[in-house]
Amino acid sequence: MRKIMKKSFIFFSAFIFLSGWVIRNNVFAYSPVDLYDQVWRLINTKFVDQTNNAQDWSKWRNKYDNVIKTNDDAYVAINTMIASLDDPYTKFLDPKEFAEETSSIKGSLKGIGIQIGVREGKLLVISPIEDTPAEKAGLIADDEILEIDGVSTKGITVDKAADKIRGKEGTQVTLLVKRKDSEPKLYTITRAEIEVKSVSQKLPIETKMPEDFCYIRLSSFISRNAAKEFGDILNNSKSKKGFIVDLRSNPGGLLTNAILISDMFLDGGTIVSTVDRDGYKETTRASAGSYTRKPVVVLINKGSASASEIFSGAMKDNHRAVIIGEQSFGKGLVQEINKLPYDAGINITIQKYLTPNGTDINKKGITPDIVVELTEENVKNKDDIQLKKAIEVLSKMTNGQSLAAY
Repeated sequence: MRKIMKKSFIFFSAFIFLSGWVIRNNVFAYSPVDLYDQVWRLINTKFVDQTNNAQDWSKWRNKYDNVIKTNDDAYVAINTMIASLDDPYTKFLDPKEFAEETSSIKGSLKGIGIQIGVREGKLLVISPIEDTPAEKAGLIADDEILEIDGVSTKGITVDKAADKIRGKEGTQVTLLVKRKDSEPKLYTITRAEIEVKSVSQKLPIETKMPEDFCYIRLSSFISRNAAKEFGDILNNSKSKKGFIVDLRSNPGGLLTNAILISDMFLDGGTIVSTVDRDGYKETTRASAGSYTRKPVVVLINKGSASASEIFSGAMKDNHRAVIIGEQSFGKGLVQEINKLPYDAGINITIQKYLTPNGTDINKKGITPDIVVELTEENVKNKDDIQLKKAIEVLSKMTNGQSLAAY
């Protein structure tokens, strides 16, 4: 574990990644107009698309100089400017939103416990966080949120939707949710203090699993301790014949965790590559040696996103694991978090990432080696056919069947 933790310290002493995000500090005494201009300049130099959505970016620089008088004026102007980029992941955070995001990085937040995203103009649940009000209410990955407290979500941004869903512990929020092939349904959910959990070995249902198999549920990559906790389980499971890593409904988290955990299974080889606005490609490779060479099965679904896809892509392209489940969410972009004056911030998409084979999975996702669709009937009957398939496949692998068979 010494090698792994040393690498982790180097990453964290430089910057903090969250789903491919890095926080940088910009502490200056700016006026509201200066704040707007700071955002303009950051996007002008960092945004991954040099064309800024095929527009003349210079037109925005002094557009509101005569109307910005207060911070609130600057916030409105900034959001208007950012909307022109048509990128749901590049977003301005006012002081309240930035504080909430910082809180989630630290591992706690107040709300109902869901990760959300916008795809093709629809506000979707990426995944509910394990053991939260959202999960207990029955929300699942790919649910479309049509209304929040009776107000339509048409045209809403991710940050505005999150702001409406979050709130004081003990208060309620009502969501109108449309599930595939079903009529819209209202969910009234009580907000709570959400502790972001990472690693668990508790099976999602009562399933017969061989005692010599190790099941690891990774619900997020957010916790700074996730890699260490994961490594501890591997260290304590040396007698096991094989591993099932469950990343279903894992929305991502620290990019460093995805890299470190991939490194535990890989003996050399590429983990992930990033490409910036200038086309510069940087590749992260696994170090020599691994925690284990024993067979691995990885479970993914529609709610597996970002860092989950980095890990899954690394394991798949390096032929280190069999991937089972459903097509993943498809978030292949890297955001940088910039701290701004007045305790505000901005997330800017600065890179896209590629799997080891050079595949761009943004808006596409990772394709499983074995597709197993979990239906609502399966969920209702607590019949986890995906996990059962994972056990079946791992049994064959531990009995000598080649990984190439899949």
